[in-house]
Amino acid sequence: MKPSDSSLVAFTVAILGIATFAGMDALMKGLSLSMGAYNVLLWRGFFAVALAGLLFFGQRLSWPVRRVMALHIWRGIVISLMAFMFFWGLVRVPLAEAIGLSFIAPLIAMYLAVVILGEKVGRMAVSASLLGLAGAVVIISGSLSGDFKPETGKGVASILLSAVLYAYNLILQRQQALVAEPAEIAFFQNSAMLLVYLAVAPWFAVVPGLTILPGVAAAAAVSIFSTMLLSWAYARAEAKILIPVEYTAFVWAALLGWLFFGEPLTVSTLIGTVLIVIGCLVAARQGPDEPVPHVETTAV
Repeated sequence: MKPSDSSLVAFTVAILGIATFAGMDALMKGLSLSMGAYNVLLWRGFFAVALAGLLFFGQRLSWPVRRVMALHIWRGIVISLMAFMFFWGLVRVPLAEAIGLSFIAPLIAMYLAVVILGEKVGRMAVSASLLGLAGAVVIISGSLSGDFKPETGKGVASILLSAVLYAYNLILQRQQALVAEPAEIAFFQNSAMLLVYLAVAPWFAVVPGLTILPGVAAAAAVSIFSTMLLSWAYARAEAKILIPVEYTAFVWAALLGWLFFGEPLTVSTLIGTVLIVIGCLVAARQGPDEPVPHVETTAV
């Protein structure tokens, strides 16, 4: 297969991965409306650990050393908080709007990379972050205008906090990728998340009805399937080719939000998202003297 053909296949697979990722978000929103974000994440965790465990033990991978295990556990803790904040906010904010706000994460990751990885941020990166900030302000102003509901403001704040954690998660993901296989990361990361949710289960856990469980199991399966698709694609094409694919999530989110939740696409959300996406693309086009952290999406 020619390099160009290989990139096209990877590009197509990445689009499918993002589409399934957006579908998982829509499914999780529906489940969260029924039983709350925490309980969906808790019970999804059991299915996710079981599926990831089959992959890990099926490949007969070796047990991670203490340093790597600590990294798995720490990222699992970060993702457990990040996922709860995102899905808690998603119940209160339209799906497309939430995805648009989450796009600021790669821009935040650039500055975290300076502190954590010692990378440099140049003028182009600063300009990109200002564009992203302007886009976020436009989306937020649209959310808080008109018939304002306090719950909407809380949802926006929760999603923004989740985006900050997601940016940090991207840095951790890069560190993990250097020392562990995808199946190992999936198993121990999901196990750590489940332990975090179990820690507060005596106070918040509710046993779901049998009619809910198939949806929860489907969310876990789609999450892992999306992760594997994106991992496969990023292993076969350069990040600069696949970065634009990440933003197709907004199209899927707008469509799914309209189909399943009757959520209209507002002008402010569209304009703000365009500004954020332009900012991210500008950051991705930096030269060798202005590095940007290599980031990949991981389903949560």
